[in-house]
Amino acid sequence: MEKLRVCLIGCGRAGMIHARSYMGGIHGAVLSALCDPMEENRIAASEETGVTKTCSDWHDVMKDPDIDAVIVVTPTQFHHDIVIAAAEAGKHVFCEKPMASTEQECDEMIEACRKYNVKLQLGFMRRFDKSFRRGKELLDAGTVGDVTMIKSNTYGPSEPKEWMYNVRKSYGPIGEVNSHDFDTLRWYAGSEVKMIHAIGHNFRSPEKAAEYPEYYDTCTVMLEFENGVLGMITGAQYVRYGYDSRAEILGTNGIIKVGSQNANAAEAVTANRIIQADSMDSWRTLFVDAYKAEDQAFVDCVLNNTEPPVTGVDGKMALVLVNEGLRSILEHRPIYLKNGIPEE
Repeated sequence: MEKLRVCLIGCGRAGMIHARSYMGGIHGAVLSALCDPMEENRIAASEETGVTKTCSDWHDVMKDPDIDAVIVVTPTQFHHDIVIAAAEAGKHVFCEKPMASTEQECDEMIEACRKYNVKLQLGFMRRFDKSFRRGKELLDAGTVGDVTMIKSNTYGPSEPKEWMYNVRKSYGPIGEVNSHDFDTLRWYAGSEVKMIHAIGHNFRSPEKAAEYPEYYDTCTVMLEFENGVLGMITGAQYVRYGYDSRAEILGTNGIIKVGSQNANAAEAVTANRIIQADSMDSWRTLFVDAYKAEDQAFVDCVLNNTEPPVTGVDGKMALVLVNEGLRSILEHRPIYLKNGIPEE
């Protein structure tokens, strides 16, 4: 195989980040086809990328012998069927998070890719961000001694869309923004969660409280890992001030701080002793290089026949924590797990 021929399924905002990565130069691969049910998305994506092979139905992608791999960036409810069909067609799969709607769907996707011997990589781009990767290197080198506690936060600026107020469909911040934090903590801790306790409240949209009494825009999540490491995740939507993603790893001999809320390293200090700096506007800005790195990693694992750096199991475990975190919020109690699976 000279170059991996890739089709993007889902040409919306997130999908086009991957498209631009491929157009910007992913070694060993070429973006050769685009698929999206919305004509305007297909036309815009084709014009931007120069890719002329397009279709509206993902089933057609599976019949195309000139496509070796797919990037799945559709709404979550379609992931399961698309990934299984791709596996059956012998096409390697990169699937954006969340992996699926249920743990059973995740298991079926993992098994299909194993059965048909195709790669399955999940889209947790923080594992490819330079700052988050450097934090893992320092941790693994024993720089701060034994890990005792890991903290991670994600706060997003966007105003929730109407459907997001129903947290049984949207999951709220714990699913919308904190799924990346769950993966980061599992990655850093090197262990599965044995206890999760989440609390959430609605601070920014009180006018929605009567219609959506379960809605929350801010949450804190306490975690205990099987290896004894403690974890804390905080999440929020509609914070307005910008996009904010950081982590801390506390050890017995020091602390590792990962990430910054600043958009750059420039600050202005004025005569009134006020410090001014630019805040990060979006995850699309902060992680643009990480998206390119994870796309390259996917291509490399296919071409070199190696294990994907973020597996289907990683995707499933993040979904478990999102589901159990929401259950903890709604039932006002901690949830206990064994080997990453709820005990009850």
